[in-house]
Amino acid sequence: MTNYNDTGLTKRVDGIIVSSEENEVKNIKHRKYLGLGIILSISVLLTACYGADININVNRNAFGGKETDENTLTSLSREGYTLEQAVVLSRHNIRAPFSGEGSVLDALTPNKWFEWSAGASQLSTRGGILETEMGQYFRKWLEAEGLFEPNYRPADGTVRIYANSLQRTIATAKFFSAGLLPVAGTWVEYHMDFDTMDPVFDPVLTYVSEDYAADAEDEIKLIYGDTIVDLANNLDLISEVIDVRDSDAFKKGKFAGFNVDDYEFYFEEGEAPSVQGSLFTACLISDALVLQYYEEPDPTRAAFGHDLSEADWEAISEVKDVYCDILFTAPSVAVNVAHPLLEEIEKELLTEGRQFTFLCGHDSSLASVLSALEVQDYSLPGTIEKKTPIGGKLVISKWKDKDGKAFISLDMVYQKTQQLQQISLLNDENPPGIYNLKLRGINADANGLYKAEDVMERFEKAIEAYDSLVEEYEAEDAAQH
Repeated sequence: MTNYNDTGLTKRVDGIIVSSEENEVKNIKHRKYLGLGIILSISVLLTACYGADININVNRNAFGGKETDENTLTSLSREGYTLEQAVVLSRHNIRAPFSGEGSVLDALTPNKWFEWSAGASQLSTRGGILETEMGQYFRKWLEAEGLFEPNYRPADGTVRIYANSLQRTIATAKFFSAGLLPVAGTWVEYHMDFDTMDPVFDPVLTYVSEDYAADAEDEIKLIYGDTIVDLANNLDLISEVIDVRDSDAFKKGKFAGFNVDDYEFYFEEGEAPSVQGSLFTACLISDALVLQYYEEPDPTRAAFGHDLSEADWEAISEVKDVYCDILFTAPSVAVNVAHPLLEEIEKELLTEGRQFTFLCGHDSSLASVLSALEVQDYSLPGTIEKKTPIGGKLVISKWKDKDGKAFISLDMVYQKTQQLQQISLLNDENPPGIYNLKLRGINADANGLYKAEDVMERFEKAIEAYDSLVEEYEAEDAAQH
């Protein structure tokens, strides 16, 4: 069986090869660090050009922007509060699609895909540049808040940069750290052999029973059944954009078209949740089209000659967004796959002396963690990816007021679609998208801040939910036997 969750390559879909590329890099031993050569040089060059001496004129007041609506912010700062710590959970930046000679992407369209600057699934040059810009934006924010000094060189243990052990996540973390700490030379921590999934970031089910699998599938269908059916028009649009009827696979009868009713779920211990059928195949194509839209300067060429509106691109992106939601955000699934990552984030928030943490994973990382924490539903403005956009970051910030009371904010920070396409410099005049997230059942103040103890209790609730889930199903299994 195969699955797509933005965390690994898959091999075959209904007899069509998804990717014929093998890993080209030999395994690197435990906790080694990846040098990125020429691309990193580009990153450092940008940092030098846009570093501490450039006339951006960022100061504390500049970062104290006002909300443009209830949840959309122009700044991460909170006026009147002192920043104590920030923990960032990031999705990697722009990568090449899961493609290769004989791949499903080639088989289902007669058109030629964008020629990428990186190998299949690896971070692109554009992705590296964009992530350096994001790292610099965070550096300016942390300096404005007084948490970092200019040209900060952190003491041991104050800053942690930790990535999943895949090329695109390690590379993203390297580029981010180049912008964040341009003179510090901070190393990126990773724990597994290169291009091997780290259990902390791997969205696998660590507990599965027959009853659990059946209940999880029922839960997904209850929440997303109608949503899947509603994707019919989206799938028709994708078919038109890739000219699927002129493809080799269609002409040879290997592909008969998309069908919203042909999905089948799989839940196995030690594996990520997966679904087969049209939704899986359409997700691969949706993903590739969205990435091509970011990389290709001409939007008409990105759509293989079709003139698409922004709403059309949102409809294309919605397919992969829904796919991610279906697999990783149903409550009983989210607390299962996100459990190691929730424990890691909680540990970082409680680590004495830690000022800043950057954890780099995938869309599945963000989606499952946000669901497990019971974040209210949201739709991000300014981007065609509405939930976990490429390079998007969950920023968990700890604050103190003038009386010493502790608060926590949860914000999604992301580069908007035009910023991705134009590689525009981020600063107080052109901030990234910043969206204040709301937790169900807890009241935030006017600044979007929660009492710190309430948020930490929510983490404990989400972590303990996994243990309760296992105990419940093990008890049921024992009673049945």
